[in-house]
Amino acid sequence: MADLSDGLRIAACLLCLAVVAVATAAPLELAPNPGALVQAMQGHRIVLLGEVHDNAIQHALRAAALRQWVEQGARPALAFEQFDREHQPDIERSRRERPSDADYLIAQAKGSDNWRWEYYRPFVALALEYDLPIVAANLSRGEAMQVATNGWPTLFDPATRSALRLEALPTDFRGKHEDAIAIGHCHLLPADELAPLARAQMARDIVMARSIRPYLDRGVVLLAGNGHVRRDIGVSFWLPADTVRSAISVGMLERDDSSVPESATDFDDYVITERAERPDPCKDLAKHIRPAAPP
Repeated sequence: MADLSDGLRIAACLLCLAVVAVATAAPLELAPNPGALVQAMQGHRIVLLGEVHDNAIQHALRAAALRQWVEQGARPALAFEQFDREHQPDIERSRRERPSDADYLIAQAKGSDNWRWEYYRPFVALALEYDLPIVAANLSRGEAMQVATNGWPTLFDPATRSALRLEALPTDFRGKHEDAIAIGHCHLLPADELAPLARAQMARDIVMARSIRPYLDRGVVLLAGNGHVRRDIGVSFWLPADTVRSAISVGMLERDDSSVPESATDFDDYVITERAERPDPCKDLAKHIRPAAPP
């Protein structure tokens, strides 16, 4: 549960953060090679490194860049969306029992089998090789769905909800979250499901922001989906303004029919890679959820 002092600090910095966001330079497209990514990360205490979860090209690029950066002397903590926060003790125990065994750590601490764990093994192995902290950064799916179904009180007490202004978030902020949920679900969700799912997404962002803050002095890299690393509505929103100034969000995007994807503006920098081969996710999703009512 978030404590009140953190909430007050976040609330006090929201206006400053808005000013910083306005002043941020236009995003820079990075060459899709490890060296360009390392150069972008240099000098930042917080690196919010995005991904399309099933894109092997992006995972390989990020892993190569992080290895290069660490070999040059960087020693950041690695925070994972893929590990839920309640598995932090499992991570620490597995490191004591088998200090160099990435497969054992993943087996002991992994959450959903929906993650392609072979993509994340190189990051775990790198952390073990160089004795970097491994941070279980995410809110579990069960807790997130409780927030979606029953609201903020399932995760935050009244004082914290007030300090975080959770009941009075800006309309455009909530709207962007709901738009992202709608797009991510191929516009198949009923309209009344968007706000609860957006609330769950925000809860994950809050928890990830809190998970990385103990590692600011040494530096931290958050490995998470592109939605979580967005500079406007993602984890950055829940960090104090002075912290955000030392952060960089890097989107990992897939090539489409446009020269610069519209979503590129959601990040400080971005990389465009080839698309992963996958079946049409919207066709599969349509089999499992009822379609949204027509506007």
